[in-house]
Amino acid sequence: MAEYPLDCTALPTDKPLYEADVDLPGPISDYGAHLSVIRDAAVQLPADLTALLTELVGRLDGLAAKEPLVTLKALADLRYVIAQTGQDAAGELAAQDVPIGEVATALGTSEAAARTYLNSYLHP
Repeated sequence: MAEYPLDCTALPTDKPLYEADVDLPGPISDYGAHLSVIRDAAVQLPADLTALLTELVGRLDGLAAKEPLVTLKALADLRYVIAQTGQDAAGELAAQDVPIGEVATALGTSEAAARTYLNSYLHP
């Protein structure tokens, strides 16, 4: 794993980091590769579900300015669905005793974040 030491005391305060004499392409490239590995290991959503979510986002974005009350009502309904379905899914994972590392990998996050995410559904 590459390391990119950065002396924060030597950085100029009057210009952005990308204008300073700092190696950015290396860390940015490594970070992109890291994210690619994480995305590849995460559970892939079925194409039809991805399409449905994409359509939903588009519809809600389009409504937000024109019909803000309709948008908020839809979001309130979605919150209810998310809470109920999330509780069911998290409960099933707990019942199956799925290791937190497996959950974290599937979600593309850390074990701590996965634990917090599951607990938010199990203990609302």
